[in-house]
Amino acid sequence: MDQSFARCPGIQTRAIDCLAAFRRRATVRVRRRLELKSWTRCKPIAPAGERHPDALPPTLSWPHLVMLGVGAIVGTGILTLIGVGADRAGPAVLLSFAIAGAVCACAALAYTELATMMPAGGSAYSYSYSVLGEAIAWVVGWSLILEYSLVVSTVAVGWSGYASPLLTAIGFPASLTLGPELGGFINLPAVFIIGAVTGLLLLGTGESARVNAVLVFVKIATLSLFLFYALPHFDAANLDPFMPYGFGANAGDDGVQRGVMAGAAIIFFAFYGFDAISTAAEETKRPERDLVIGILGSLIICTLIYLLIAAAAMGAVAFTILADSPEPLALILRSIGREGVAQVVAAAAVLALPTVLLAFLYGQSRIFLAMARDGFLPKGLARISARGTPIRITLTTAVLVAILAGLLPISEIAALANAGTLIAFVAVGTCLLVLRRRAPDLPRPFRVPAATMVGAGAIGGCLYLFFSLPVQTLLWCFAWNLLGIVIYAFYGNRKSILDQGDNASA
Repeated sequence: MDQSFARCPGIQTRAIDCLAAFRRRATVRVRRRLELKSWTRCKPIAPAGERHPDALPPTLSWPHLVMLGVGAIVGTGILTLIGVGADRAGPAVLLSFAIAGAVCACAALAYTELATMMPAGGSAYSYSYSVLGEAIAWVVGWSLILEYSLVVSTVAVGWSGYASPLLTAIGFPASLTLGPELGGFINLPAVFIIGAVTGLLLLGTGESARVNAVLVFVKIATLSLFLFYALPHFDAANLDPFMPYGFGANAGDDGVQRGVMAGAAIIFFAFYGFDAISTAAEETKRPERDLVIGILGSLIICTLIYLLIAAAAMGAVAFTILADSPEPLALILRSIGREGVAQVVAAAAVLALPTVLLAFLYGQSRIFLAMARDGFLPKGLARISARGTPIRITLTTAVLVAILAGLLPISEIAALANAGTLIAFVAVGTCLLVLRRRAPDLPRPFRVPAATMVGAGAIGGCLYLFFSLPVQTLLWCFAWNLLGIVIYAFYGNRKSILDQGDNASA
């Protein structure tokens, strides 16, 4: 066969030419993947009022968005993480709440301006794609995947902390209410609640919004009940010493970072959720009005609630009592002799915390939908059901977060979720400043006052909180984003709709 091949120089020449052409094409493809131009290309900003051909129907108005925001923000942060925050900052967790709230206010203002300019369901990912370039947009989207997945997992673990005592009281095995690191087998209640909320989301946006509104009212009533019984037991002596671990984030003998800023880096988790509102932009009837009221209104309401609850909690008992409790508010009520009310609060938390799961699972599905439309995820995942929900993405996400919630402890999950969120918030603050300079005359239904100060506050505050996170968390975050960059270089860059356009014009 070799001799016959040698006797056919024409075939040999064509084979060599084909191999050479293949090598040239492969070299060009690899070079194009690594070209800075392809990494920095931006998606055009759609004109105001223009909708995607496959856009989801606009069914939401500002009351729905406020409810979505309050449902997303008020949750694990105040009902469970206040104990972790007290362990990190002591009574000065009040300052941690105030600092985290101020940083989130800057980020919320930036989100509001960008969301009304670009009412797309991709939130920070979509803004970054149009302003900062494709590679940064991918990193932001990758960080949002981290944020939303871990938020859902954290809230599910927090819900389990309230539900487990009720379940074990009727004979449910304790080993099935804790993850392996806490001496159990799997946190089955956390897995269950994720499955239940996923089923609700698959029924449709309208049905989910109605259930969310009812549960938000239950949540507010529960917190009001806690205040009614806890405030009369306020004792200023419980606030002394007010700042036992100092202001900055400093590692203690046990390796855990403590201080006001360390507490703020964890408590920050309690405030975000308003970004989930921006993922509903595509389904909002009047985004130029409804998004402003929804984002800013929900953050103002929740900040007032948080400060009241934190003050009542720190004044009612010594902060050391709360450090290791998965249900700190119920524990406070038991400590002041209100066992019956504690049971009511625990039961109400079981009903109310799923609103956070609903909001973030909803938001993640919309971000995934935007990324799939842009070619960064398999288009098959973006399949929309007859009820108007991205069914495959929702189910895939539910399986992932259920595994995380069933096996990991809450403190580790929350810290890593914060890292992903802070990256997205830094990107949004940067988008605000860059777009003000690059396109000052673009129509802005909502203009942030003192935009330079607000943008700088969001960027600087989020970076400070980011580097106040535990070192192990930062290393995991770096590894996650390094993996994301590798995936982008060899998959996302090639599948991007902008890359397809470049190929067509080449």
